[in-house]
Amino acid sequence: MNLAQLKKRLAELKAEGAEIVKAAESAGGEFTEEQDTRFGAIEEEIEGLRADIDKAEKLAERRRAMQGLPAGAPAPAPAGNNTVNDSNPALTGGFADIGEFAVAVHGAVQAGRVGGTVDERLGALANSHEGGGASGEGYSLPPAFRDEVWELMPEFDEFGPMIDEEPTSAREVKLGADETTPWGTAGIKAYWRAEGSQMTPSQLSDEGRNVPLHQLYVMAVASEELLEDAPRLRNRLTRKAAMAIAWKKNLAIVEGSGAGQPLGWFNSPALVTVPKESGQAADTLTALNVVKMYSRLMTVPGDRPFWMTNQDCIPELMTMTIGDKPIWMPPNGFEGAPGGFLLGKPVRFSEFAKTVGDKGDLQLISPKGYYGVRRSDGPKFASSIHLYFDYNAEAFRWTFRYGGQPHLSAPVSPKNGTATKSHFVTLAARA
Repeated sequence: MNLAQLKKRLAELKAEGAEIVKAAESAGGEFTEEQDTRFGAIEEEIEGLRADIDKAEKLAERRRAMQGLPAGAPAPAPAGNNTVNDSNPALTGGFADIGEFAVAVHGAVQAGRVGGTVDERLGALANSHEGGGASGEGYSLPPAFRDEVWELMPEFDEFGPMIDEEPTSAREVKLGADETTPWGTAGIKAYWRAEGSQMTPSQLSDEGRNVPLHQLYVMAVASEELLEDAPRLRNRLTRKAAMAIAWKKNLAIVEGSGAGQPLGWFNSPALVTVPKESGQAADTLTALNVVKMYSRLMTVPGDRPFWMTNQDCIPELMTMTIGDKPIWMPPNGFEGAPGGFLLGKPVRFSEFAKTVGDKGDLQLISPKGYYGVRRSDGPKFASSIHLYFDYNAEAFRWTFRYGGQPHLSAPVSPKNGTATKSHFVTLAARA
């Protein structure tokens, strides 16, 4: 076995030994005869493995010392940096973090080009290697580090926790859509029954819309200088990738076109647009605008609607009144509502809202009216090692699948009156 295989076997034996101890503790603290025999065999094999690992590490260090490095190849890591850094190398490949992994990948690429040593840990992780040379696809990120980016994404995910979002393992899901109302002509109905008369059946309306999961990607090119700095590289390949993916996902939830990406509420037929007032000046907001928008909102039961606006609108919000009373309540210690309240609903300042005067500068949203679906395995990562060789740089790629659309395909007509309602309401442009 090579060094990586020896370390992997050591971790497996330790895990098996820990399970035996745990089972013995659960059974009263005593080993059975069979457990005692197996545990002794594990201890003996571990002792032998440690001796073999020590020999292999010394040999690897001597080989590196005598081999030298050609011009342009990265400096080798000391032997001590090549140790397994996690109790479960099946998840980490023995790397301390994503930065160390990326530096090792860069070294492997350079070794393929100009000669040198490839870190043995790259080949030890099951399903982590997707081709290695200049014509290969790259090295897939170990699961633990892929999960790290997935766990960081909610920190930057503005709407994901608020909408109706669920995971899936499929690339397309069927959304059961029933947009009928109790007062409409279709869908489930209730009737008064005369004594002895026949009952009138009604049928559930289900459109069965398909929601495809589209592929979103981040492709980051790292310079030679950055590739030599593992801590900085780790930050760029975790937080920066998570920020970029979350931003693009949320932008699609708001204004996605539906073509090769989710359909956002702002571009969907479900959006209600309230017209400006007659003679209203450009780039203004009035109390009547706000009240009319509020009257058109349809709320999902249990939801928490909010106003979304651009900070450019703050001067207009602060001067709006009904009579002599301000309509906007600015922040005054209201936790969870940094923008204060407007007609009792919290205000969120967001870069996803348009600038003052444009359609979409003020939006009233019932977020559960939007359906989102994400791949349950989170983002996937690979180092595209066949790109950008001429620029002495490496390209690292993330891919992520996401789909979404509003639950409604059109605004809903009320029982009385003509003004339709929706989960998403905005104000027309005031130019």
